[in-house]
Amino acid sequence: MASDVFMHNPHYLSQDALAFVPRDSSVDIAPWTLPDEPPTPPPKQPRSFGFNAKASIASFSPQRSAPSRADSQSRSVDGSIASSSADRHEPRKQKSSMNLFNRLKRSRSKPRLDSDEHEYPSSVSLPPPLPSYISQESSFLSLGPTPSRTLKKEKAKEKKKGPTPPTNTSSTASEEPEVQLDLDIEQMDGIIDRSRLPPPPPVPPVPDAVPITSSAGAVSLQGSDDVFFSSSPPQPSESPPHMKPMFHDPFMPSTVHARKAHLNFDRKVSPRTRPPIPIAPVVVPQQLLPPIKGDLETEWDPPESWAVDKHDDPDQEPEYSSSEEGSAPKQTPDTSPHDGGHGSAPSKRKSRRRATTTTKPAKPTTSHTYKIRVHLANNTYHVLSLGLAVTVSTLIPLLKGKLKSSDSDVYRLYLKERGRERILAHTERPADIVRRRLEQAGYDVADGLEVLGEEDLSFLLKFVYKSNVLGPPEEDLVFNNWDEIDLTNKSLRTIPIALYRHAEAIRCLNLSRNPMVEIPLDFVQSCTGLQELRLSNMSIKKVPQSVRHCTTLFGLDLSCNRIADLDVGLDRIPDLTNLMVQNNRMETLPWYFPRLRSLRIVNISNNKFQVFPEVLCKMEGLTELDISFNMISELPDDIGQLCNLERLVIVGNRINRFPDGCSKLQNLRQLDCRRNNIEDLAVVAMLPRLEELRVNYNAVHALDLSAGPCVAKVDVSHNDITQLTLVPGPIGQIPLALTTLNISHAKLSSLDDLALAQLTSLEVLNLDYNNFRSIPESLGELSHLVSFSCSDNSLDGLPASIGRLQKLERLDVHNNNLGKVPVSLWNCGSLRRINMTSNLISEWPHPPAPTPTPATTPTAAPSMTLAVPEITTSPPSAIVFERKVSTASTTSLVPSPRALPPLASSLWQLYLGENTLTDEALPVLTILRKLTVLNLSFNDIQEMPRSFFREMTCLEALYLSGNKLASLPTEDLHRLNKLDTLFLNGNRLQTLPQELAKVPSLTVLDVGSNVLKYNVNNWEFDWNWNFNKNLVYLNLSGNKRLEIRPDQSRKGQEIQTKKVLDLAGFSGLEHLRVLGLMDVTTTFARNIPDDNEERRVRTSLSEVNSMAYGIADNLGRGRDYVSMFDLVQPAFRDRDEAIFAMFGRAQASPEDSRTSKYLHDNFVPIFAAHLGALNSAKGETVQDALRRTFLKLNRYTHDFIFSGRTLPRKMSLASNPSNTSTPELSNWGASGIVAYIRDKTLYVANAGNALAVVSRRGTAEIVATKHDPFDRNEIARIRAAEGWVSPKGLVNDEVNVSRSFGFYHLLPVVNARPDVYAYRLSELDEFIIIANSGLWDYVSYQTAVDIARSERGDPMIAAQKLRDFAISYGAEGSTMIMVISTSSLFQSRSRQATVESLVDSDLYTSTRRRQKDQIGDRNIARLDEEVDPPTGHITLVFTDIRNSTHLWETNAGMPVGDAYASQLAAASVALLRRTVSAALLWSLNVQLQLLNEPWPQEILNCEDGREIRDANGNVIARGLSLRMGIHCGSPVCEIDQITKRMDYYGPMVNRAARVCTCAQGGQIMVSTDVVREIEARILEVGPDTDHSMMQPPHVVDAIRRLHIEMTKVGEVKLKGLEVPETLTLVFPGDLAGRRDMDEESITDVGANQVLCSVEELRELAMLSVRLQALAGNRVFRALAPRKGSNALPAIEAELDALGNGSGSSNDNDGDSENAALYLYGDPATLLPPIPDKPSETEFVSILELVLLQLEIAVTGLSSRLAPPEVLTITTALKGRNGRPIDPQTLERILSLLAA
Repeated sequence: MASDVFMHNPHYLSQDALAFVPRDSSVDIAPWTLPDEPPTPPPKQPRSFGFNAKASIASFSPQRSAPSRADSQSRSVDGSIASSSADRHEPRKQKSSMNLFNRLKRSRSKPRLDSDEHEYPSSVSLPPPLPSYISQESSFLSLGPTPSRTLKKEKAKEKKKGPTPPTNTSSTASEEPEVQLDLDIEQMDGIIDRSRLPPPPPVPPVPDAVPITSSAGAVSLQGSDDVFFSSSPPQPSESPPHMKPMFHDPFMPSTVHARKAHLNFDRKVSPRTRPPIPIAPVVVPQQLLPPIKGDLETEWDPPESWAVDKHDDPDQEPEYSSSEEGSAPKQTPDTSPHDGGHGSAPSKRKSRRRATTTTKPAKPTTSHTYKIRVHLANNTYHVLSLGLAVTVSTLIPLLKGKLKSSDSDVYRLYLKERGRERILAHTERPADIVRRRLEQAGYDVADGLEVLGEEDLSFLLKFVYKSNVLGPPEEDLVFNNWDEIDLTNKSLRTIPIALYRHAEAIRCLNLSRNPMVEIPLDFVQSCTGLQELRLSNMSIKKVPQSVRHCTTLFGLDLSCNRIADLDVGLDRIPDLTNLMVQNNRMETLPWYFPRLRSLRIVNISNNKFQVFPEVLCKMEGLTELDISFNMISELPDDIGQLCNLERLVIVGNRINRFPDGCSKLQNLRQLDCRRNNIEDLAVVAMLPRLEELRVNYNAVHALDLSAGPCVAKVDVSHNDITQLTLVPGPIGQIPLALTTLNISHAKLSSLDDLALAQLTSLEVLNLDYNNFRSIPESLGELSHLVSFSCSDNSLDGLPASIGRLQKLERLDVHNNNLGKVPVSLWNCGSLRRINMTSNLISEWPHPPAPTPTPATTPTAAPSMTLAVPEITTSPPSAIVFERKVSTASTTSLVPSPRALPPLASSLWQLYLGENTLTDEALPVLTILRKLTVLNLSFNDIQEMPRSFFREMTCLEALYLSGNKLASLPTEDLHRLNKLDTLFLNGNRLQTLPQELAKVPSLTVLDVGSNVLKYNVNNWEFDWNWNFNKNLVYLNLSGNKRLEIRPDQSRKGQEIQTKKVLDLAGFSGLEHLRVLGLMDVTTTFARNIPDDNEERRVRTSLSEVNSMAYGIADNLGRGRDYVSMFDLVQPAFRDRDEAIFAMFGRAQASPEDSRTSKYLHDNFVPIFAAHLGALNSAKGETVQDALRRTFLKLNRYTHDFIFSGRTLPRKMSLASNPSNTSTPELSNWGASGIVAYIRDKTLYVANAGNALAVVSRRGTAEIVATKHDPFDRNEIARIRAAEGWVSPKGLVNDEVNVSRSFGFYHLLPVVNARPDVYAYRLSELDEFIIIANSGLWDYVSYQTAVDIARSERGDPMIAAQKLRDFAISYGAEGSTMIMVISTSSLFQSRSRQATVESLVDSDLYTSTRRRQKDQIGDRNIARLDEEVDPPTGHITLVFTDIRNSTHLWETNAGMPVGDAYASQLAAASVALLRRTVSAALLWSLNVQLQLLNEPWPQEILNCEDGREIRDANGNVIARGLSLRMGIHCGSPVCEIDQITKRMDYYGPMVNRAARVCTCAQGGQIMVSTDVVREIEARILEVGPDTDHSMMQPPHVVDAIRRLHIEMTKVGEVKLKGLEVPETLTLVFPGDLAGRRDMDEESITDVGANQVLCSVEELRELAMLSVRLQALAGNRVFRALAPRKGSNALPAIEAELDALGNGSGSSNDNDGDSENAALYLYGDPATLLPPIPDKPSETEFVSILELVLLQLEIAVTGLSSRLAPPEVLTITTALKGRNGRPIDPQTLERILSLLAA
């Protein structure tokens, strides 16, 4: 009957329906008693309550006795508290009435009763508002003399669901059943008697607690098997001051019947309600009615302004808690015995809610107890031992008993982490929170998670048991601007009272990082002008219900929370424009989103979306959409409905294509789709309004530059692009608006000349890291080009047309093979920076002779003349020169100032390091008078012209490192007034001129690795560092002959007067930050300054445990502070162990030096302690010790930074030692890397972007991990720790590394857990490079190894060279590099032999310097030494790429693929080795390295390059396949008279070549002689040969570690040779699966074989049929259904649409006319028969037929589409039969075509 009533009238409750309500829970209205002191009301107008005039708020207090001890200690088996009686109440403590509203607890935001007019009939009077404390613990208020009724939500559910199983109510005693008061005077209506609630089912009691006394005087209590206590001895245990009860409970049995209240209907209860009509039926709010189909509000929650605890369950988690933290893995949601007692399946919304908040935790599978530390308000703490299942409701009674304070029931357990503080919910489990946080911070189970919580974890989290206060005092909050209120991270519990009075003036309210704050409904309604609300980092799981009542909002920020859905009715905010909900846990969006008509900007990035939300496709008003870093794999075709979308960001998803619907995004301006798997851009490139397209890190292989008319910026870097085309119209469109094009890090080998010429608007062109050998001359057509970069390619030269680029400002072509500089470069009148480092340039060209130009046209300048517009801009502090160069050596080379070429007046920075410049190339550089930076490091300069510096008075930085300079020109040094950086390291300087002291601005001076000899007494002629007072960086390291001794002649004078300067000391250099004195002899220590956090001083030797090493660093331009600290520890633990480490950041602030220095000073003792504590019985290794050291060091660093002991007074944090949210300190961080060498094993641990690389036979072996936020594994870890990654690649949009020391405000998102590598060193390993990001961001791993190997004889110079190259390549921050030689670890080899990785020292008798001008490759030129050609008994290796001829003809990726292959093994070439073992090892390594090369996708997709795996899933073939043949013997050796190089002839060479031809792709075929050497020396299974003892032992050991396997082929007759050869295959152990490869996988492909599938052939044939029909002006359509068919008449309707639709004769004519355009039928019937498995002949025949049909169809189409004029002209031209056309006729033809 009740259901019928509800169905017919959803707003009224009949008497029959009321019969279902239990009568034993009736509610009486409580009278208010008069208090002694009235409370202070909220800032509103006083209104009448509608009660007895004597009623008052303050007189409401509980009157009952305290529970017994037995009851308070009664607890359940799982650790939760069981109440001794169902209706037991805890006593409330008195609160001062003077500050009532500052202490009053507010509850979470919930929606008020929905009283909108459209939901209630206007003819019926509305009821008064419901009291705010109606929840599952209270009953509905009776509105008249009718019997009392219980309408609370839980009863309604029980009534629908039937009998309820017993519910565990053990936690009810832990949460005080406080009676909340209504402070909203306008809506106050009464109080509910909670004692009238029906009692819950009784819970069996558990045995009382057994007290246990701990050792050492510590007190312990065991509340259960899972809870133990121990307090910090001997600290005082003070209880909070006693507070008398403030409220009196009006519902106690002694008073509730004596003073029964009645409702005065004659008085107004609230200004927003009307009194009910007595005769009218009882009005029930819609939220209290049973769910009705289509009704969104299936349950009712009281408004926030009523201040009611609205938990469904006393143990229910608050919205700011985390179910992942505080709950165990859930039971089955519908059948769990702890699901609140609901037997039947609830609604979807309720089920979802119960699954995330009210489900009881399951018992953990482990029985371990975890120690945690709980702090008190008086800075003492207690150590608890808890099980993972122990909840806060179990823990709080024990804490109360421990405190032994009668007022401890108002205390709660708080959790402080990440700069936020919140109250733990009763269902949360502290021990499990500690476990999770420790795991997220990088700790392992082996690290002892159970006991780590006993230590101080304030850097990570902190439990505090303290009074349940409301937050900071009001007087601490100062508001200067009521328009914008920023309350970020104020630990608020409620809205400050002061904001109520100015609510209408608030426009922007920021409550972020206040997880406990409540937003009352009355406050929200008072903010009538609120436009922006920010609630980020609140740890909330649901959007506060009061937010939807902020109807004036334009912007809402809910980012960085734990929100799973947005089902809160945000559609009630009509003007919501900006919604930010990134970094939450949403998987879907609510259905009402399309109703947000005003919404323009939506950010749902960093959530859990696996499918693109369909509701977004219906929001046509969206202009910006960000769905980055989700798991979306496909975009829907309906995305085209977002016709107003202007910006779309989909970074970091898994999308592989753009659907056709994207072509409808007509207003899209910016598209950012980086880091996906997108292959084709054709759909989006032609959008009409697209301006910026970013497609970095995708799978694009072929790029068509055809783009829409507005495309200005295209970034397709880091793609495997092998083809670059520009299709002309009408299919394509020339990107006339394109200004920026980035195609770096691709696989392009050439540029189309015509395509490049079409990009006339281009301003920035980046072609770095490709394989270009030349740039087309059409580059000169790009008249607007400002920046051109083509570094790290293989350029042989630059086009001469570059001189026409009059707007070019930046030219970067470093690390190429440039041999000459075009003369036309002098004409670039705007060029500011040229970087040609690491090329083969031997001279700088002289400027061309000036060409006179008419005075009337000064701007018209040919490309090869000097008449260009005068450059008016100049660098800072530039000087206009009027003086000619008078030096005799340069007078004839340098033109007069009036004839200076344009480049001389424009160029500011010139980088020419690592070229082949000599002394003769320097005079012409003096023309460049405006230079501020000149880098000539690592050339062949021996002497500089005496007047070189005369006109270079603008110089600020001069780099002359790595030359052969023995002196500096001194005549004009005093003119360099602006010079602040001078690098002279790696030369032959014995002294420095005294004139250097006349350079006043010099701050950086590096003269390391010279042959300096210093005499203090000769200061009148030799330079002394004390004369340059402004020095910040001084490096003298590597000068092994330098001795710094005090001046003995002034020893007595020094005592008599302090004015005499100590020339041997450094005390006068007050600004000095880095001092390098490695290998320098100093006779006493007091002249050496101290090493501290502001200064780095190195005085050690450059050898550690017989290993030579070198260090080089750079502070960075404009920096005068140290941010990187190196650590070298020899004889670690008094053993043959060594530590090399560095700590810091490349881009750091001055404050970061404290962090780096502390890490430097404390790593060694902590690491030694952890190494000594390793338990080998448990399998603990060095890796465990390194990990624990990093984590503990990170914790100690936090304590050091935030201790306040050493901080300056202005930064002291003594009052808040655990505050990790201080902005000045929390942003401190440092990357760290440690290399620990022990027993010839290298252990490397790193956290951050400092990395290490090992040079193994010249190949870079990476032994560290770069912790990049873009890494998908790191993204998963960051998201699991509640962090997020911004599209800029920053963690939480702040830090550019995912792991690091410091950054404690982001812990555990950014933690210090290192990646640890264990690398076994061998004789093949040459050296180790350790460096920070200042090197690795600009120099690749392999390039760094190549550069260091060129100076591997001296690691100090190698490190300095790498640093100088990093500076030349663009490094501007702090750079630090270590190079460690490992040769001396292996005594069987000399140091020189270690350096020579491929050839042993006995392979040659002399070395000779290679003439660099004969070498055209930069990488080869870096090899300074080569061996003499071997003679006598040698080993030959022939190589050949399988099917290379065919691949060159058919595969577009071959130009790039062959370049990779030639770097490892040139195709069809021979390699000579002295020994068989050296040749075999080289061949084995090549086969292994070919698998890891970055092959173009075209090669990987073809049959010859596809990936093949063995039976175990290991890759055994990938990319180009190289066949090899090895044979040894004695060939005929002759020197070629032309090349002057050795040549080899004879039968031995022929036999070696034939052995190679017998091998298949990926195989190494060896002859019988080679097998004998292998069996004798490597396998040791055969007799020794004459050459067995010549095999180097380290090479033999290296081959044995590869575990080679040999397969005998048998005797084979070789072509052209009479004697057959017994051949054998050799495989490395990892590639042994190649023996079982199918013959088809390694069979050569002939030139006629077609690599095309049958399905592709059918598609091609279908295209041919359709094009033929189109050429005949016909289109295929499907057949119409027969008459009487039951099929959907879609085709019939389409045919009817061809006519006019009126049924007249004209309609029939229209039908017949249009029907002639269509061919109704299936075009597949016209296809030629194609078998499923055609033979090669059939395949080729069908393909030729299809191609012929295509050619005919295209020809017909072109003739039909051409306009009549073109056809007429074409016909006329054909009629001339090739006769020439006169100019008049040609002009006429052109005019017709133009028309």
